Amino acid sequence: MKWIYFLAGIALALKILFTSNSILTDESTFEIVQSVIQESGVPNAVSAIIFRNRLYDTIFEVVVFTIAIVGVKYLLADEKPIAHVHQFNDQPSIVLARLGATIAALVGVELAIRGHLSPGGGFAAGVAGGTAIGLIAITSSMELMQSIYKRWHTAIWEKISVIMFIGLAMFTLVGIELPHGQLGALVSGGILPVLNILVAIKVTLGSWAVILLFIRYRGLL
Repeated sequence: MKWIYFLAGIALALKILFTSNSILTDESTFEIVQSVIQESGVPNAVSAIIFRNRLYDTIFEVVVFTIAIVGVKYLLADEKPIAHVHQFNDQPSIVLARLGATIAALVGVELAIRGHLSPGGGFAAGVAGGTAIGLIAITSSMELMQSIYKRWHTAIWEKISVIMFIGLAMFTLVGIELPHGQLGALVSGGILPVLNILVAIKVTLGSWAVILLFIRYRGLL
């Protein structure tokens, strides 16, 4: 049986190596990209595909991320919080971490509001935002991070961002779109920039929740 798998693997490798891609040419690929840009009204074809051509997939990606956060809360619910979390307390580490957090936060905002014009987007912006929060968390007291999280009702805003994203995505899927505006302008692309920002908020706030949970129950990993 192993020989059959081995021969099948060799046959597949040879097929990939020696079979030419005669379906798509450079011209047809360029035409597809141009078509995506014209239909979406944004110059970033990747964002157009994620939030328009394959919006079903993106909706379920957001839902899966939400389920993952719920799963982390459920799995850690029965564990006892760590009595004392050791943070970075040397001044050079604190300065560098907070400088990195500031840069990551600014990059996240840039990726969120301009993701439909240049490389970037909601998921990348959320990762940058989560990175900024993680850098702050390792240099700040756990009580302070928890108090800020609760004071601003972050968990509620995270749920609101998910509901708004799914609702606006459904409008897009049934064919209701905002005017595209001028191609290349900041306010353009119809609903795509709004979806970008909502995903960025969702991923950032969800990352915040997961970071706090892991630090509270497992300490700094």
